[in-house]
Amino acid sequence: MCWSAPLSDSVTIDPRTAPEACASMTEVRHGVDALDRALVTLLAERQRYMDAAARIKPCRDVVHDDARIEDVVTKVLAAAQQAGLSSDIAEPVWRTLIDRCIAHELGTWDRTRG
Repeated sequence: MCWSAPLSDSVTIDPRTAPEACASMTEVRHGVDALDRALVTLLAERQRYMDAAARIKPCRDVVHDDARIEDVVTKVLAAAQQAGLSSDIAEPVWRTLIDRCIAHELGTWDRTRG
């Protein structure tokens, strides 16, 4: 069973066999690779939002915001629960993502304003 699902206005996942219908590791790997390509596209869009934040924030000191970090993680964990994603995967992945996005935003802020 092959299917394709839109993720956003500009991202689709390549056709693949549903995980529950996979009968071979080739099908599993094909599905994982298709999802990875879509995730890269979405992460690139997220990075562009960090570029926008660096452009908009008035000073470097407000780039790291502990309250916002916890808000994002809370929202991600709620979404993960609804989607059936283990919090043992979601939380460390997002905390690492947030950390790297902050580093990117700081670098962008420094390059464009420093």
